[in-house]
Amino acid sequence: MTSPPAAAPPSTQKQRTEPRQAGLRQANLAILIVLAVQFALGIGVNLYVTLPAAGHPGHASWFGNGALLALHAALGMFLILAAIFVLVRAIMARNATMIVISAAGLVAILLAAFFGSGFTDKLTDGYSLGMALATAVALACYAVGLFAAPARKAVGDAEVPRL
Repeated sequence: MTSPPAAAPPSTQKQRTEPRQAGLRQANLAILIVLAVQFALGIGVNLYVTLPAAGHPGHASWFGNGALLALHAALGMFLILAAIFVLVRAIMARNATMIVISAAGLVAILLAAFFGSGFTDKLTDGYSLGMALATAVALACYAVGLFAAPARKAVGDAEVPRL
């Protein structure tokens, strides 16, 4: 008879999670930069894109009202996928702080998308404000995540082989 396999020693678990945690910082920085670009595009859309009045046929077409709005909408869709990627990465790294921060960032991005789609349909200031505030919350989440994520070890630090 064989005995049941023993649990992996803690050092093996640490070896699996360290590389996963190391990329969290870069992922948070990347999504933070894209969010800043998205916010700037949103300001540009607000200032320079004229949407048809609410109630007109084809009003809510994100891709039919100018290149700036189309780019803003496409980048928003990319941000949703990127936020899901960062959350999955945090879950794989088993970092509870990063899981909470990433989940909050994803919810904020989804809220911004909800308010954005509502704004293109209803053209009310409340939807515009909701979109801006949700984006600000997402920016804050990923900025906190940037500092909460573990840093990569530099060459010469303990447990890192020298080149």
